[in-house]
Amino acid sequence: MADRPLAIAALPGDGTGPEVTAEALKVLEAVAKLEGFTYDVEMLDWGGDRYLATGEIIPDGGLDLLRSKDAIFLGAIGHPSVAPGILEKGLLLDLRFKLDQYINLRPVKLLPGVETPLAGRGPADIDFVVVRENTEDLYCGVGGYLKKGTPDEVAVQQAVYTRKGCERCIRWAFEYTRQRNSPKKTLTLVAKTNVLTFGHDLWWRTFQEVAKDYPDVKTDYNHVDACCMWMVKNPDAYDVIVTTNMFGDIITDLGGILQGGMGVAAGANLNPDLRPDGRRSVSMFEPMGGSAPKYTGLDQINPIAAINAMAMLLEHTGQPRAGGRIERAVAHVTSTKMKSQAAGRMGHGTKAIGDLVVAALA
Repeated sequence: MADRPLAIAALPGDGTGPEVTAEALKVLEAVAKLEGFTYDVEMLDWGGDRYLATGEIIPDGGLDLLRSKDAIFLGAIGHPSVAPGILEKGLLLDLRFKLDQYINLRPVKLLPGVETPLAGRGPADIDFVVVRENTEDLYCGVGGYLKKGTPDEVAVQQAVYTRKGCERCIRWAFEYTRQRNSPKKTLTLVAKTNVLTFGHDLWWRTFQEVAKDYPDVKTDYNHVDACCMWMVKNPDAYDVIVTTNMFGDIITDLGGILQGGMGVAAGANLNPDLRPDGRRSVSMFEPMGGSAPKYTGLDQINPIAAINAMAMLLEHTGQPRAGGRIERAVAHVTSTKMKSQAAGRMGHGTKAIGDLVVAALA
């Protein structure tokens, strides 16, 4: 990596996506100068406007283009003139599946100065990570209709779990728990083994078998409904959670609210496997807040989640010092410069927040 620029594909996307992407790239430019590395960003106009104009979501050769990069930065997906599900499935899910980004990594960390709806809780209480399997479960799209549009209509949606899919996600989560080196050093499996007795039994058995290779990591288990209760009652009990695609989708949104809202929540879609040339396969990093079209062009949307996503990108692509510097700068800004994390109530505009983070990098 050191002998060539970091190659990034940026997909600003829809709504406020271009605005938060611009601030993340502003911070990238500043931290690269401070840390002394080079990078190259290729901007791609994939999203709602392109789909409306051309009918295509991912153009021919698009996947090969992305595979040639070190990382993908995604601003937001969701266009008010495109029916829900078209862009989400055709771009976001398609990239996750076809690039085999089988780990969804979601830090749930309350930053200083950020309010949480949990009374009496502070940053020391909310600091855990959810590892979500990202390419199986109900999201595979297996199913169909019988007698659609009639009173006798039947709809079937099937969840798919494989031993390979379970094991590679669980093993990665054990490795991550070990490297995270929290005093808790505990990996909690979240599933629903008492009801989903086939697929989640596979998860449970795989978890138990893989755990034998990690005797230094403590293990725990929660049913998903109990996990949702404990995340609210005792979030400090968690270190790392590993879970299925569907349940991970739900509990990470709960985690986002616990850490102060989607304006600060960032995530990564990782393919940790190595390419033949020894480079990591391409992974994708994104803010969790969505496109928020009603705020488009108003300079009111919170860019902190996008900036946090850029920090994750740098940490994953061989620039951990730069990622850590961004994290510290963001914490300084949230604790001393911002009135709120809510759009339009931050005390500063979108661009000004980006400028404040840049100033804090030094």
